[in-house]
Amino acid sequence: MYTIEKVLNSSIVLAQDEKSKNFILLGKGIGYGKKTGMIIEKQSIEQTFIPVDNNELEKVSYLMNAIHPELIDVTHDIITYAKNVLNVKFKDSIYFILADHLNFAIKRFIENINITNRVFWEIKNFYPKEFAVGLYAIKLMNTKFNISLSEEEGANIAFHLVNAQDEKDESLDTMKAAKLVGVIVNVVRYSIKDGFDTESIHYSRFITHIKYFVERYFADRMLNETDDILYDQVSSKYKEAFSCALKIDNYFYEKYQTHLPHEELTYLIVHIQRLISKN
Repeated sequence: MYTIEKVLNSSIVLAQDEKSKNFILLGKGIGYGKKTGMIIEKQSIEQTFIPVDNNELEKVSYLMNAIHPELIDVTHDIITYAKNVLNVKFKDSIYFILADHLNFAIKRFIENINITNRVFWEIKNFYPKEFAVGLYAIKLMNTKFNISLSEEEGANIAFHLVNAQDEKDESLDTMKAAKLVGVIVNVVRYSIKDGFDTESIHYSRFITHIKYFVERYFADRMLNETDDILYDQVSSKYKEAFSCALKIDNYFYEKYQTHLPHEELTYLIVHIQRLISKN
């Protein structure tokens, strides 16, 4: 049971539970016809209940009060869709952060202010599921508000969804990781003389491998079992892939002053070879 402290708009109310803990209640029509002091039962309608610390209450209230109720509803729909599609839990802050971001995205569109997303490609390929949700979000926004947000905005939304995932490794800098993935893919792209098919299953598996490879690197959990026999075999058999993997290793040494373990290089060679062989 929640007691309404303040109605911000038809989609947002401030309330307290029986222990006088502050909550922001989000839901379509949750504030419609409501007044301070009224009671809202949690099970009465479908809605989201977000606990808020006292020192954040004023800031969050100001932020959400500045956003149109219809955009709050759209934000709620996007996050609900993302939860179902990605099968993840998000930090409560995603509601405030994403609503604020979408609000400014609309303002930038109206004012014809274009901001280039410099890691668009990396986010699109590093987080394809989140990017797909981002595309769903901009399609919904474009239809709802009669605007034309681009795919780059979809990548921005995906970035917020990645950062807000509850089980995300807090030590991982998403932007830094995405940039490194882009560097590695470019090294491979310019090293393979005949190119590769970005629509192939091998490319998809390669991107997935690089994603986890980068995560392992930044988490200091590189694969490092000693198996020089396998390393020697693949490096001698797959010359072009081996040469490409060494270029990646050289990049790591120049950038981070470290060489990659043979086990990691072995897996890189195998995945690069699959791109080369195309079968």
